[in-house]
Amino acid sequence: MNGDTIICNCNEIYKNEILKAIEEKGCKTVEDVGEATGAGTICGGCIDDIQEILDHALNNSK
Repeated sequence: MNGDTIICNCNEIYKNEILKAIEEKGCKTVEDVGEATGAGTICGGCIDDIQEILDHALNNSK
C-alpha cells in the first residue's frame, strides 16, 4: 500500500493523509484518525486498513 493509495473512499482520504495525522497530530487510535481526517467515519469499511496503518506507523516509531 503506497502513500497515494486511497484508504477511505467515502471521504477520499489517502494513506499519506493518515500518516500525516499520526505524525503531526499524535493519532494513536482509529477514532483519533477519524477525528483528525474524517477517515472511517461514514461506512466504516476502511477501519481495518486504518488500524493496519496505525499499527505499522506506531511500531516503527518506537
